[in-house]
Amino acid sequence: MANYCVYQDRCHQEVEQKMRDFLLIPEAKDEILLYLLQENYLNEERFTRSYIRGKFYMKSWGRNKIRNQLKFKGVPEKLINSCFDEIDDDDYRQTLTKLYEQYHSKLKGLQAYQKKSKTIKFLLSKGFEYEEIKEVIAQSED
Repeated sequence: MANYCVYQDRCHQEVEQKMRDFLLIPEAKDEILLYLLQENYLNEERFTRSYIRGKFYMKSWGRNKIRNQLKFKGVPEKLINSCFDEIDDDDYRQTLTKLYEQYHSKLKGLQAYQKKSKTIKFLLSKGFEYEEIKEVIAQSED
């Protein structure tokens, strides 16, 4: 289990699922989990910060999608909110603007409102906030 945690930061839920796959007795699971926590192989905050950085800077996900995926993994809301300082606000805006321009310019043969609508849907699916999207659109139309 230590190797599993060393390879990549893991959340508690992933480690518990892996141990379920091994069909361990509950006492062994508890002891392994305690060992991983004491030796700092398993650290929920480190996992959350790493996950946020990776999904934003590598996959260009917005805050909403990242938050939902972390909740799905059982990470507490309070921890998620405290770790969002990993994303720089300027980088967030630049990424959103870049995605908007790339996707919008790729759409051909559509009327202006259709292009705008499809682009907004795309950005919402990437997890960006509607208010942020509206601001980027307003800036690009100026």
